[in-house]
Amino acid sequence: MTFRKQRTALITSTALAATFAASTATAGLFDSVFSWGDDRGYTETEHPIVLVHGLSGFDDLFGIVDYFNGVPGALAEDGADVYVPQVSAANATAVRGEQLLAQVQEIVATTDADKVNLIGHSHGGPTVRYVAGVAPDLVASATSVSGVNWGTPVADAAASGELDGLGDIVFSIVDGVSGANLPQDTGAAIESLSTDGSVAFNQDFPAGVPSEYCGNDGAREVNGVRYYSWGGSDVKTNLVDISDSLLAATGTLIDEANDGLVPACSMKLGQVISTGYKLNHLDTVNHLFGLTSRNAADPVELYRQQANRLQQAGL
Repeated sequence: MTFRKQRTALITSTALAATFAASTATAGLFDSVFSWGDDRGYTETEHPIVLVHGLSGFDDLFGIVDYFNGVPGALAEDGADVYVPQVSAANATAVRGEQLLAQVQEIVATTDADKVNLIGHSHGGPTVRYVAGVAPDLVASATSVSGVNWGTPVADAAASGELDGLGDIVFSIVDGVSGANLPQDTGAAIESLSTDGSVAFNQDFPAGVPSEYCGNDGAREVNGVRYYSWGGSDVKTNLVDISDSLLAATGTLIDEANDGLVPACSMKLGQVISTGYKLNHLDTVNHLFGLTSRNAADPVELYRQQANRLQQAGL
């Protein structure tokens, strides 16, 4: 069992975050120490919520630093049953998808749940789409957050393969520190996230995908699975957030509105909640240190809103 179940009490982490850079920059932050007031039941969904990390991601580091910083605890505190699986930090979408599928099957087999609500960030977007496509009977909804659904020029630029060996080493370290021993394949991950790789994936898994790039006509429900998406289109959102500089550099490779790693148009899937939040790619998982634009939506609150949206839909 490689997934982690979030307890119903809000967990506070007190460890310094680590920053990782390989074709993306990730890293952690403390879990949010925040009370959501009298909202008990606000995030309680019919089916468990499963949060799926992106490229170079993890469930948690050293058992204390969450990839989805502050999100699992905030969801659980107000009623959600939350699981945080770990899949390969870097690998092909299908490989990550099969790893996730095995954990979803285990969640269903060991609880009274018959389906789950999948929420994937970045490469986690296509990863949850894979599971929804091959096992729709186990999935109530698939939500893509800053998802690479039509590829990204950042992956196109990294497709030379020169960094594959180094990437495998870095991602293996991330994987090991987070307590797993999963295979890493940087080249396969980059290919999956490239424009050509993503278009090929969409041909096999078209559910929720708009009829054309940047379209808004993606099916909202396919084979009983509801599809949602949201993300941001700002890059430098806080002057004291060191990760913003890295995203500003990668963002120059994209000649349209983007979050530093993914074009806003590439994020669209199913019911598009918004791809225009004043958040960058790491802000949408509340990193680093929860530093976002002063006028930006609270990332943790956006996950809570999505949980409530699922609740209202009977999911």
